[in-house]
Amino acid sequence: MKLKILAVATLFALPLQAQQFTTAAEVKPILQATTANWVAVREFDGKDLLYFTHLLAWRCGLEGIYYSVNSGDETQWDAEPCYEGEAQPNAIKSDTNLPFISFALQSVENVDVRLVYDDGSEGSASYQRAAIMTP
Repeated sequence: MKLKILAVATLFALPLQAQQFTTAAEVKPILQATTANWVAVREFDGKDLLYFTHLLAWRCGLEGIYYSVNSGDETQWDAEPCYEGEAQPNAIKSDTNLPFISFALQSVENVDVRLVYDDGSEGSASYQRAAIMTP
């Protein structure tokens, strides 16, 4: 009986390790399951706004986020760094690095996104405007 109590006491004395979602192994399954949400387009204030909010929330574990609009040149998104060693390494803290870019109203017809994970693997998706429009 003493051994059983000691084993239970030892189990609860160990600190639990929460996943930090800072590696490809941790974020890839989430991003693969939520591909439809990687980007969004919203018409606002006479412009098309292309949002990357979902990807930025899971950016730890990524080496790069690349996108092209209307089959144009591929551009790398300049995401803020991960805050490893902090309680919320994926937190979005920047007031100057907005989670969207703007285009002329109704000019975004399609968007291609390519992710490079920190393990060197890649994921990609293509979207038509209607599929990523938000109210």
